[in-house]
Parts: sequence; structure tokens; C-alpha cells
Amino acid sequence: MTTVAPTTGEETDSPYALSHLDALESEAVHIFREVAGEFERPVILFSGGKDSIVMLHLALKAFAPAPVPFTLLHVDTGHNFPEVLEYRDRAVAEHGLRLHVASVQEYIDRGALKERPDGVRNPLQTVPLTEKIQAERFDAVFGGGRRDEEKARAKERVFSLRDEFSQWDPRRQRPELWQLYNGRHAPGEHVRVFPLSNWTELDVWQYIARESIELPEIYFAHERDVFKRSGMWLTAGEWGGPKEGESVEKRLVRYRTVGDMSCTGAVDSDATTLDAVITEIAASRLTERGATRADDKMSEAAMEDRKREGYF
Repeated sequence: MTTVAPTTGEETDSPYALSHLDALESEAVHIFREVAGEFERPVILFSGGKDSIVMLHLALKAFAPAPVPFTLLHVDTGHNFPEVLEYRDRAVAEHGLRLHVASVQEYIDRGALKERPDGVRNPLQTVPLTEKIQAERFDAVFGGGRRDEEKARAKERVFSLRDEFSQWDPRRQRPELWQLYNGRHAPGEHVRVFPLSNWTELDVWQYIARESIELPEIYFAHERDVFKRSGMWLTAGEWGGPKEGESVEKRLVRYRTVGDMSCTGAVDSDATTLDAVITEIAASRLTERGATRADDKMSEAAMEDRKREGYF
């Protein structure tokens, strides 16, 4: 079993106890420093989505005033939201970081991958991701996955061993007691590291509010041209939607999670501020991925199947 965050200030009268968010932050900072001490070529998966933004913020805190000793990696599907890509590039430039990009479109152009009939490209990310990890010899890869998102992520360790093919075998998971992490791996293997494992969606948003972290505007309510498919509001665009019989309408929506435009649904919302978003999430009874991600609905075990193949 993996440890949870230490006892929080809300649960004790001690003036020296950490608050809930302070405990989560402390745990994540410890994980970043542990990786810096154990591994030679770590990289942070950074898409410009809220979880990767919080990860980068924590990494900056972990090593300040020194620079972050890791590079960044984004698997670009070619169908990413322009607002998110603009934020990604601006953040990289602001902090003077190096960004590696693995492009799904490049793999399609040279015939290494085939476009899916439904136009969804998230499942095509695995090959560019794993080949980039192998080519750059990354031995630790930070991801923003959280246990509250999906059942396959709920059972994965903070330090998650991947074999020489980047595949995940749940049976090879190691015990994680207290804050003791085992980064041992054979040549060719690497470890996926999830510093936000014990955070919830609400924790992430409360931390964003507390730290005044800037986000892409896509996370707040705005008017957008959308169409309905499989019960979700998808963005109309060059990726192939809408199809015949699907009508576009302008609605006030926001995004809880950000994948690519072909599989990420918007939710009806009038939450234009951080406080309004936090209130909305606190009342929600659906996880962000369960409510808005078509790629997780392809089968009952869609996420675990992709993780076994090398996905995030």
C-alpha cells in the first residue's frame, strides 16, 4: 500500500501541523527531490493541462532558487486545443525550459500509424511516447495522473515500473511504505512517477486558487461552437467533427480535463472564476474523466489496457 499524505492541520489543534494542501505539496516536493537524487535523465510530461501545470509549479518550488533539473515532454496529437498549446509554449519560454515534442501527425505522415475511423487520436499517443522515451534514454517520467480519476490509475503506485517496452504489469508493482520509494530498474526499463497520486480534482483546484496559478481560459466558462456526440459536447473543428446529422450550436461551456479535441467533452457551466469552479466541482458526483473523456469509454478496461501498452 502507498502512503497517503500526512495528518492535516484541519484534523488537529497543533499549531505546527500542516494543512491538507501543505501536506500534499510537501509529499509532491519530496517525490521530485527523490527522483532528482535517484535518476539520471528524468522528464516531466507537460501538455499545458491543469495537472501538468500544477506539477511544473511544484517542481519549480522543489528546486528554487535553482532551475528545474528536468526537461519537459509533450505528445502532440495534432488535435490539441490552440489555447492549451499557446499556454504550453509560453510557460516553457517563461521558465527557460527545454521541451521535447513527440508528434502523432509525423507518425501518421510517414505511415507508422494509421488514422482511426472515428478520428480519435489519444489512443495513438502510445507509440510516439514510448519511442521518444527510448530515443532520449529517459529513466524517470513524471505524469500528472491521480488516483481519483479512474480505477486503473487508482491502483498504480507513485513509482510505477515500466519494462523495456514501456509496458506496465500490475503484478510487478512494488510495496510503497510511508515515503520510501523504490526506483531500481534494469537497463532499458524506466519508472513512471506520479507526484499527484493522492490529490483529488478538488485539491488541484484549491491549490491553484491558493497559489494563484495561471491556467488556459479553456478551463473557465466561455461561449464555444460545439456539437453533441455520445452524450458529450465536442468542439467543432478541422479534426473531423461534426459528421452528417450532427448540428453545431453555441453554448456556454468549460473543460474539466483536456485531451485532444476529438475525444474531450465540454460541460455546461457558468463558472468563470476559480471560486465558482471550486463550488461546481465540490457538488459534482462524476469524475472528470468519467464525465468528459470518450477515449476512456471504448471498453470497461480502456485505461488499463492502454497503460499496459505504455500509455500515461
